[in-house]
Amino acid sequence: MTRIAIVTVSDRASRGEYEDLGGPAVERWLRRVVASPCDFIRRIVPDGLESVRDLLIELCDQSGADLILTTGGTGPSPRDLTPEAMQQVITKELPGFGELMRQASLRQVRTAILSRQTAGVRGSSLIINLPGKPSSIDVCLNAVFPAVPYCLELIGAGSIAADTAMFE
Repeated sequence: MTRIAIVTVSDRASRGEYEDLGGPAVERWLRRVVASPCDFIRRIVPDGLESVRDLLIELCDQSGADLILTTGGTGPSPRDLTPEAMQQVITKELPGFGELMRQASLRQVRTAILSRQTAGVRGSSLIINLPGKPSSIDVCLNAVFPAVPYCLELIGAGSIAADTAMFE
């Protein structure tokens, strides 16, 4: 069974001061689109380089996650270090994911140019950084998810069948 990890990156949510909205939004979207059985792993981690990096390594190397979707930590503020943490984890960057997510987001909000989403591969795990805002999560996943099943196949990860009607 394919393992999908959803990681919310947020200082406030990790301390329980703020309700995690991003992680549940990612899971709701996936449950609508993914047609094959999968196992979800959910984590909340504080912003920062080490916290995100160490969790991503654990999810790839110990937990065997095929797909990891992070939400949050992709903006320009000082504590937004999700892309930098991911750079320390991946062996191959897939910049087209970030390019397409920003392009799709710019149709909705002009400040999307500030977002630093990206994607990459570690072993047989695909990691995609998403924004933290639930409406932006939907826009970004709608844009890039059609490529995810094929990418997982190419890297030797677990397979995902998606309801392709959701993207038409």
